[in-house]
Amino acid sequence: MPECRTAGLEPAVLTNRISEFEDDKGRIMSMITARKLSKTFARKVRAVDGVDLEIEAGEIFGFLGPNGAGKTTTLRMLATLLPIDSGEATIAGFSVQKQPHEVRKRLGYVGQAGGADHLATGREDLLLQGKLYGMDAAGAATRAAELVTALDLTDFIDRRISTYSGGQRRRLHVALGIMHRPDVLFLDEPTSGLDPQNRANLWEQIRKLRGTGTTIFLTTHYLEEADVLADRIAIMDYGKIVAEGTSKELKQQISGDSIVISLKNDGANLQKAANLLKQQSYVREASIEAEQVRLYVKDGAAVLPDIIRLLDGENLAARTIALSEPTLDDVFLRKTGRSLRDTEATKNNGERK
Repeated sequence: MPECRTAGLEPAVLTNRISEFEDDKGRIMSMITARKLSKTFARKVRAVDGVDLEIEAGEIFGFLGPNGAGKTTTLRMLATLLPIDSGEATIAGFSVQKQPHEVRKRLGYVGQAGGADHLATGREDLLLQGKLYGMDAAGAATRAAELVTALDLTDFIDRRISTYSGGQRRRLHVALGIMHRPDVLFLDEPTSGLDPQNRANLWEQIRKLRGTGTTIFLTTHYLEEADVLADRIAIMDYGKIVAEGTSKELKQQISGDSIVISLKNDGANLQKAANLLKQQSYVREASIEAEQVRLYVKDGAAVLPDIIRLLDGENLAARTIALSEPTLDDVFLRKTGRSLRDTEATKNNGERK
């Protein structure tokens, strides 16, 4: 059974915990590695296609992409919940394929559906989780009390889980996932379906977990979630990683500002406007997406008046013009040829039908 480490780590203790994963030269080792990780399902659907990962101890790693991109499948293979078809992976230095028992000792997993017993109270579920990981009754009770305070569960922990709100349930799921103080915590779409207030609350709890030295692997399709939380981000699409780096590094791949223009008269005018703007020396890129013209320019504020005059001169009146610095959605668009926001909107509209 996994060793029960001390919770609520102070900075010095955090340093000691991270140092457990340093090599003889003081370099932090990779807590999670994957090489050519692949998974194919029925009908030869390649859900994960040769994924390489390198995640350091104590890092929040964001796995960003639309639903169906292969994020959850990758996570489930790393967590020993799905067999790996080809490639290899390690967690805390142990082989996922050859040493799954050792891997499971060192990780926590919070899936999209959670795993709580809705007929039990939150405290009962926490105590059961502790016993399953080899804690004695006193140790489990102490650890449960720590998590009730840390994740702000006090007001509802002794109620049946069936009475919890979505936000309360997700916080309990996180508590269950870290009851045994894992080195690695997998969070699969942890804030999906939560309102903005509950989402912000859970973000704060995730930051606190990082402060204890826990390595966090976070899958999400929320751009702002990856941007705000992750130390580094990998963008996944159709089973492949198409970009990886810090949020700043990824955005720097998009040179200049983004300008998005919608016209009062759509149709052929969109193509006419795009062709006209492509000819301007200050326009680095121009494309049409979702019935809008998107431009990348060096200095958006300086050239915006010229763009308006140019369109007006050709009787191409703008309905709206939006100027912004590059976003992760711009990175996704550059790498895949489509917007992540539009991808999610299309999928959600389809699901509601």
